[in-house]
Amino acid sequence: MAVIGRIHSIESFGTVDGPGIRFITFMQGCLMRCLYCHNRDTWDLHDGKEMKVDDLMSQIISYRPFLEASGGGVTASGGEAILQAEFVAELFKACKKEGIHTCLDTNGFVRKHTPVIDELLDNTDLVMLDIKQMNDAKHIDLTNVSNQRTLQFAEYLHKRGQKTWIRYVVVGGYTDDIPSAIALAEFIKPMTNVEKVELLPYHELGKHKWEAMGEKYELNSISPPSRETMEQIKKVFTDMDINAVY
Repeated sequence: MAVIGRIHSIESFGTVDGPGIRFITFMQGCLMRCLYCHNRDTWDLHDGKEMKVDDLMSQIISYRPFLEASGGGVTASGGEAILQAEFVAELFKACKKEGIHTCLDTNGFVRKHTPVIDELLDNTDLVMLDIKQMNDAKHIDLTNVSNQRTLQFAEYLHKRGQKTWIRYVVVGGYTDDIPSAIALAEFIKPMTNVEKVELLPYHELGKHKWEAMGEKYELNSISPPSRETMEQIKKVFTDMDINAVY
């Protein structure tokens, strides 16, 4: 019986979620409640369009020349892709059979490291792991959940030697302070599987989605970080010989 996935949306020429041009599948459903979420409409676990892997692959294959020419591939994002690990594992397995690069964009909120998680990771060329905040209390303020599962998943990726990029969103009043950056840098410093840290400046591009859903956007008073702030955060990582970009 074919595995069915719930898909929020598809972007056929993505350029910011992994190397090269990416075919990005935004999976439906997420358990974090990030205050700055720009995909607020992906949270509902029961929404989205039901699709089979074959349905997606027929679209992906049609874009393969563009993906290959740019060194790109397929990215599973969200929402949270790992909530539909069985479907994404099948999707990535099909991609690997076609020689297409695979990337998992995840917040690492994994309940258990079940065999299907390993099957997914075995067919994943790159993991982009979002670590929101190392301080658990601040993480809860920002996302409404603890960071423990994410940090455990990061350590598991290191144990596996899984090629990983860390993503860190710089949000005023939540993650733009130097101590928070130092804590993250110290955590990932021993992780030889981490190739780089992507520093992502907070933006308001998803604000209209919250308003369209009749919900209050809590970060109305927060502005995107200045270039000076981004450079200061970047320096924390480069001073520890960690590759950081924004």
